[in-house]
Formats: sequence, C-alpha cells, structure tokens
Amino acid sequence: MTDELRVRLAGMIADASGGVISSDEVLAGRHTLSALGLTSLARISLIDTIEDVFGLEFDLSGDLSSFEDVDTLVAALK
Repeated sequence: MTDELRVRLAGMIADASGGVISSDEVLAGRHTLSALGLTSLARISLIDTIEDVFGLEFDLSGDLSSFEDVDTLVAALK
C-alpha cells in the first residue's frame, strides 16, 4: 500500500507543479520538492487536492514540513 500511495502522491505532485516536476523526480527523492521547483501556489494546489481526495484537512498555519518530500507526506497520511 505504501508504494501505491507514493506513486499516487508523486502523480499529484507532478500535476500540482504543472509538469515542472515529474513523478520520477519525486520518487527518486534526491531533492526536496522546493528544490525541484514546487512553488508556494503549487503547494497550496497539492494540499487542496490531497484534502479532497483523502477527506483530510491540514492546518496551514502549522508545520508543513511533511510537504517537502513524498516519504514524509506518505507518513503524514497514514
């Protein structure tokens, strides 16, 4: 399940980035999403998508460090 979730989230990240970041780059995990080019607007779009898909609500005034790589994001969703 974790691998499936990683792949699904990588696709969501690629979509939110408008194609600037590929799913493969996300899954490689060599750089943070910010270093790969995920903008603040794309990050908000990603958060909205995750909230809609998984029925969650994130506190945007809290710690958003889980949005810096796919593995910490997977852990936050478990």
